[in-house]
Formats: sequence, structure tokens, C-alpha cells
Amino acid sequence: MIDVRRLRLLVELSRRGTLAAVAEALSYSPSSVSQQLSLLEREAGVPLLVQVGRRVQLTVRSR
Repeated sequence: MIDVRRLRLLVELSRRGTLAAVAEALSYSPSSVSQQLSLLEREAGVPLLVQVGRRVQLTVRSR
């Protein structure tokens, strides 16, 4: 089952653009946001993010 709290992080990433911005807005550490999104990918069973340099972007499927 997909965790709604983790799904919210994905939505915020699509709005704000960076893990750091999501972390700041929701009072998490960037590391925690990254870990939670990794767990969400495992729950969903599909890649949701792609590494671009030092940042991540949503995959085409998750937009």
C-alpha cells in the first residue's frame, strides 16, 4: 500500500523543484525527504525520480 505522507512529498517535489525546498517547507531534513521518496518508489514498484547532476527530477511517468 502506498503511504499518503510519502505521496505528499512527491507532490511537493513537483511543486517546489528540489529536495531542499521540500524539506524546508515541511520541516524535514533533505536526507529524510530523499529516504522517504526512495521508500515510495519501492512501494509503487516503478521509478519516480531520476538523478540529474546533484538534483532529482520526476520521471515522465510520475508527472
